[in-house]
Amino acid sequence: MCTSQTLDPTASVLGVIPASAPARVAAALAAAPDGDLPVLHRGPDAVYLALESAGGTRCTGVLGRHAVRVPCALRTRLDAIAPVSTARVVGGVLHLDGVPVVVGRVVDVTVPRLRPRLRLPLQLPVEAAPTPTPAPAPDVEAMVGRGDGLTPYDDDVLCGWLALHRAAGVATPEVDARVRAAAHRTTALSAALLDCAVHGEVVPEFATWVRALGTPDESVRAADLGRIGHSSGRGLLQGARLALAGLTRTTAPHHRGAA
Repeated sequence: MCTSQTLDPTASVLGVIPASAPARVAAALAAAPDGDLPVLHRGPDAVYLALESAGGTRCTGVLGRHAVRVPCALRTRLDAIAPVSTARVVGGVLHLDGVPVVVGRVVDVTVPRLRPRLRLPLQLPVEAAPTPTPAPAPDVEAMVGRGDGLTPYDDDVLCGWLALHRAAGVATPEVDARVRAAAHRTTALSAALLDCAVHGEVVPEFATWVRALGTPDESVRAADLGRIGHSSGRGLLQGARLALAGLTRTTAPHHRGAA
């Protein structure tokens, strides 16, 4: 059963694991066909599964309370995720070793918009330059999948670059398409996180750092972000800073009204 702290798949009486989920994860799970899900990765704090959705198969996680709250996963308050043998969807509900994981709340994982008065590298007043233009495009094909672990470092850099552009309200359709085309080169989890970044979905530490940009709290929040994962936070921060450094603001002519 599900105790208040751990998932115990050996118990004879089934409980329920309460969970929250980002909107796209909740929707994909609700629409998923009944059936078994392959387990892609297991760990003490998270398990990642291959979930079928309208857009194809996607790596989707179930997180314990100590896991990094990635935007492609359901979140629980479990202290640990015991080794999971089976995962199955029944009527839009995920079951881990027969225990239902019930989504009771949808969480917002959208990156916040940059503060209106934040000055970009050209130091132009916001009033004079309302529309940012993209930073120089990264070398996507060389970067995707480069690095070690479940989320290679260069993938994290790309996630930061993409998410910062979403925060600035800047579309990057060509880069988005190149990322999607190259996603097969990396791990299933990292491909899911790249897709999240394209949609402007981020970990909470990234969102908090974006809100703090240009404030006295910025360095503290940058340090918090840099500490997540083995190197993921540092990669996200590097990519976001590259985007910030490359973003420029286009100036529009100022027209006075007729006298």
